Amino acid sequence: MQVPEDPIILLSYANTQLRDQYTSLEEFCEMNDVDKEFVIEKLGSLDYHYDEITNQFK
Repeated sequence: MQVPEDPIILLSYANTQLRDQYTSLEEFCEMNDVDKEFVIEKLGSLDYHYDEITNQFK
């Protein structure tokens, strides 16, 4: 499955996947064949930033 490009949908999708299946943003990006910077920039546009401790965007 291709990751959503809409930032709001991507936020929900990424956080759900990070919670349920992946131990890090790097693993999520690698397994979904998506550029980490793409995810960071898209979600940064909503003022969400990745927190390594909780493994989610907040």
